[in-house]
Amino acid sequence: MIEAILISIVVLAVLILATVAVLRRLAPTDRSLPVTAGWIDELSTDRYRPMMRLLDSSDIGFLRSQAGYTRKMESKLRAQRCQIFRGYVRCLDKDFRQVCMALKLVLVQSQHDRPDLSAVLVHHQIMFASGMLAVYFRLFLYRWGICSVDVTALVQIFDVMRHRTSQPGARRHAGRRLEPLE
Repeated sequence: MIEAILISIVVLAVLILATVAVLRRLAPTDRSLPVTAGWIDELSTDRYRPMMRLLDSSDIGFLRSQAGYTRKMESKLRAQRCQIFRGYVRCLDKDFRQVCMALKLVLVQSQHDRPDLSAVLVHHQIMFASGMLAVYFRLFLYRWGICSVDVTALVQIFDVMRHRTSQPGARRHAGRRLEPLE
């Protein structure tokens, strides 16, 4: 009985720490974010295609089929891939936050209330934060060979928000530098 309680407390503590880490990443850190028409045009999900294949199990399978394969080699490959993957996830997170800040600028400077855009923004920020939490948790498990990591949903959420910034209403405000909203 006491073991079950201890395990529950440890799992709860890990979940709380992971949630705090994700929330800290979502907080604005830049003092000014470059939101220009050129920046919006440069945004693309194509830059994240390598990330989608980076943790593919076929590479591990190929490594295992080679003569001289050792578990240490696999562990090193997994560690290297996780490190690179984390870099991609950080870039995706930064791009997503910048897109959200651009949409907040549109909301603030709009002459009309935009409850539809506000609802979409909040909904997608929550979905993205939960997805980030799941990706980091699965990445931890991947490192030890327990599961795979799929970031397709995160990239799709980013793409939806990216399309929102490229709509005509958002473009009117794209020539300005965006100051973070407090």
